Amino acid sequence: MPNILDMLPYMQQMPQEELRPMHTLSSARIAVLALISLTLALTGCGDLGGLLGGQPTPAPIILIATATPVPPGQTTPAPDIGPSPTVAPSDTLAATSVLPTAEPPTPTPAPQKILARVKERGYLICGTNADLPGFGFYDNVRQTWSGFDVDFCRAVAAAIFGDATKVEFVALGTGPGPNNRFDAVREGRVDVLFRNTTWTLGRNISGLAFGPTTFHDGQTFMVRARDRITRLDDLAGRVICVARGTTSEQNLNDDFAARGIQFTARVLNGEDELYPAYDEGECDAVTSDSSQLAAKRQQLKNPADHIILGDRISREPLGPVIARDDNQWLDVISWTVFATIYAEELRVDQRNVDRLLTNTADPRIKRLLGLEGNFGEGLGLPNDFAYQIIRQVGNYGDIYNRNLGPNTVINLDRGPNKVWNLGAGGVLASPPFR
Repeated sequence: MPNILDMLPYMQQMPQEELRPMHTLSSARIAVLALISLTLALTGCGDLGGLLGGQPTPAPIILIATATPVPPGQTTPAPDIGPSPTVAPSDTLAATSVLPTAEPPTPTPAPQKILARVKERGYLICGTNADLPGFGFYDNVRQTWSGFDVDFCRAVAAAIFGDATKVEFVALGTGPGPNNRFDAVREGRVDVLFRNTTWTLGRNISGLAFGPTTFHDGQTFMVRARDRITRLDDLAGRVICVARGTTSEQNLNDDFAARGIQFTARVLNGEDELYPAYDEGECDAVTSDSSQLAAKRQQLKNPADHIILGDRISREPLGPVIARDDNQWLDVISWTVFATIYAEELRVDQRNVDRLLTNTADPRIKRLLGLEGNFGEGLGLPNDFAYQIIRQVGNYGDIYNRNLGPNTVINLDRGPNKVWNLGAGGVLASPPFR
């Protein structure tokens, strides 16, 4: 770096007009002045005015950091120049080291998976119907639960615990209130819902997930035989009872609007209001799934006075419901249902399952019963989960016939609810266990 004293003769001989505002100086002289100012700041040699023979330093010279020249005719106010404190490097490091550091955010623990919750609790909580004979019914006298849906709850318990009795049933309804079936699922008050519930897109995207269809149904009407109503057109101008907020309500409105059939809807809150209103004559017809109508007819004052129409206005795929975003639990529920269907496909039932466990050469049956492969472990279940389901609860046909078959008061024809390889229009099928 050049000696500052060597530059003084040049500075003292500089014409006064040379010391003019910065925007009129040449770039070379601006550079010289910048170098001098920087040197003075680093060496503490006093101010520039003293070195220039007492001549005051024009204020604009301090604007050496300004890269863009100031346009002619404009002035830049001189800033107030004061001593700039110098911070030693050691002080800088010390100051930096004591700055407070933010605590790392505490991660939100992931919600406990439902299977883990059920295992920890030691039993399954299953939502179902308490007043629909054949599907979900609580006998107050015997204090027992029975029905098609109830047995699927037991099948899940058998799959998890090897004990179909490790289940608590919760009666849920379709109307508003604390016992609403969907609220109970979303809020985690039940682990799974088996309650003649239709799988729809709107429900699927509202926080619910559906397992395989356990019952293929359709919506129709129950009427009084004396009214001679035999087809849908005969319902024109009639009063029809329907449950509020159900697919039955929407189907009724959609289908009759498309057909141009005028009617009066009597909308009621749930089945507890629906069927008494119909039985008391408040409406000419009541509409719901055909399976529910068949079961509820048995509870009317005079069941023989009522008929169920053969016409269907919808297809209703009924099945289990769980909260969304738990794939493991959805797999457990799905493969529990599939195990009952696949067993019937392979002709494995409650009567022969123990014999086949020790005496079968069929590799499909061996995989189903857990004799080969580790499929149960992959689900978080024992490998013999399907064997436990079949032995304790039965295959799909066992469950259907026990609750809805020809030896019951419901006596509901299986229709499409047969496995595909038994013929007669069956649509039930399971992915293979392999």
